[in-house]
Amino acid sequence: MNEYCPVCCKVAIGFKQKWRLEINIAVFHIWQNVVDSDRRDIYEDVMFSLAKREKEEAKVLKKRNMKKLAEVLECMTKINYDTTWSEAQVLLLENNSFKNDVNLLAMDKEDALIVFEEHIRVLEKEQMEEKEREKRRLKRQCRKNRDQFLALLDHLHEEGKLTSMSLWVELYPIISADIRFSAMLGQAGSTPLDLFKFYVEDLKSRFHDEKKIIKEILREKIFEVKVDTTFDQFATVICEDKRSATLDAGNVKLTFNSFLEKETKRLKKLELNFKNLLRELNVDFELSWTEIKPKLENEKEFLAFDNELEIMKVYKDFQHEMEESCSHHHSRSKKSKKKKSKKYKSSSTSDSDSEKHKKSKHKSKSPTPYSEESGEEYRKKKSKKKHKRKSPSVSYY
Repeated sequence: MNEYCPVCCKVAIGFKQKWRLEINIAVFHIWQNVVDSDRRDIYEDVMFSLAKREKEEAKVLKKRNMKKLAEVLECMTKINYDTTWSEAQVLLLENNSFKNDVNLLAMDKEDALIVFEEHIRVLEKEQMEEKEREKRRLKRQCRKNRDQFLALLDHLHEEGKLTSMSLWVELYPIISADIRFSAMLGQAGSTPLDLFKFYVEDLKSRFHDEKKIIKEILREKIFEVKVDTTFDQFATVICEDKRSATLDAGNVKLTFNSFLEKETKRLKKLELNFKNLLRELNVDFELSWTEIKPKLENEKEFLAFDNELEIMKVYKDFQHEMEESCSHHHSRSKKSKKKKSKKYKSSSTSDSDSEKHKKSKHKSKSPTPYSEESGEEYRKKKSKKKHKRKSPSVSYY
């Protein structure tokens, strides 16, 4: 049976007929020599092999067309990730590689659509990757700009221009003139003002630690802040120590202000206690300091002062206050006397006015004489009233 297969294949390839058309090939001598029972089997085998071959060829052609179309789409720069299928078909018909290929023109549209969708997915993925790369690049650039701006702030801090007490308004002319400030404008994230505020807040947060260091330096130098101590004297003592290199100038100034304020409060408290002592002892403020000093030398309020000059100053203030209070009291007594005299004068004038007013009222109450005409009119009215009373009432029944 195998020796007849080539002939059957030739016949089948030429005609591709079904078994009912066997009569068309019955004229062949070889076919006539085949037994009828084998003819159908041979024919079915041939048709199966042909169908298999056609499927394989169609599969190869489909694969070839899809690959070729993918190559054509990759070469078409006008197609991007948001191109629609209808737009792509128009562009493909304008492409020479596509319209000159007969197999591509006869390609199944469903297969072409699958290739197009896959190509679009690749383009979308590339677009997303490009966006991520650009996003990372911008983020990296923004971070570099912030680092450079912080380096500018560090430089200003080292020069002593930027401290914990600095304000943005004061340093803006210097900062805005630097290119590192301009590089940060318009970018996402923290602004130059935000970074400046964070930097100043960080310096302020170091205040308590740096204050402890300053106290240690002053303790070692045996230096005390007095009311008349200047900041230059204070800063000179601090700068002599190596530990001052890390200190912020603003925090040094704030520490000096806190020490000065504390000393001022302490001195005011001593002054108040000493003045209260003078009042309790009923000290005559007209006495001189040399006269009053022996009476106060042993008092604790006196001994609390560091030197006698401060006490003398407080005593002079006390004398001045007492003089003012006495003069004020004297002026008030004079004013009260004047007020009393004014009240007496006003009361006398009011009494005379009231008497005049009473007399005028008495005169107004005295009866006035009637004229003759008014008396006659009065009598006429009275007679009319009597006449009305005497007239009988009229009834309707």
